[in-house]
Amino acid sequence: MVSTRKRIAVIICVIVLLVCLLRIFFWNSPIPILTNQRYNESNGRPPVPVVVMVFYEALCPDSKYFLTKQLLPTFKVAASIMEVKLAPYGKARTNEFDDKVSFECQHGPAECQANIYHACTAKIIEDPLLRLQVATCMIRDNRLPQDAMHKCSKQHNFENVDLIQNCFDSDHGVELLKRNGEATHALRPSVTFIPTITIDGSQGRQASILKDLFSEVCKAAGESEEAKNVCRNHKSN
Repeated sequence: MVSTRKRIAVIICVIVLLVCLLRIFFWNSPIPILTNQRYNESNGRPPVPVVVMVFYEALCPDSKYFLTKQLLPTFKVAASIMEVKLAPYGKARTNEFDDKVSFECQHGPAECQANIYHACTAKIIEDPLLRLQVATCMIRDNRLPQDAMHKCSKQHNFENVDLIQNCFDSDHGVELLKRNGEATHALRPSVTFIPTITIDGSQGRQASILKDLFSEVCKAAGESEEAKNVCRNHKSN
């Protein structure tokens, strides 16, 4: 019979041999490089654009300034590297009672109506630039929300005005605004100023975003050729 001592020695030798073989195998094999599969071959920005989400309210002067002076101008030159999502609601309050939903808005009932028109516009108009143009046009003068929607739709040649109006008149518009409220209240840190902007889900440097959205989008866009071209060409103009 083989002694216990010899058996242990054999086991140890086998283990040492296996360890040596494994080391040789991994030493000669290329080490896989873990990369984010979303990034392109040039190690630049992933193919998905920078997502800019705007939490605003339709009668807010600061929201008006941001949409007209920052958001629309930036999108016109950087549409290929960014996506805009609109969340009109602001510092409103949602009330639910007996299966009825109502809203209290910071600038009164007209703003609640305007917010719903904005929410319906954001949902109905599929073309990103047209959607933003109509919303920006409306926010310039939203005191009469329905008139603003009709005027701006006509001004920018959006013919399906009835779709937006039907959305407003139905429960769909209310539901859209309610969802915007839920998204607004879910922001962390909580909203203290309107508009609040997120870039790829982060509030980041709000003062810089509100003052120079284009630069902040370029910082988030990475090093893809498209981002370099957009950002370099605009800065040189």
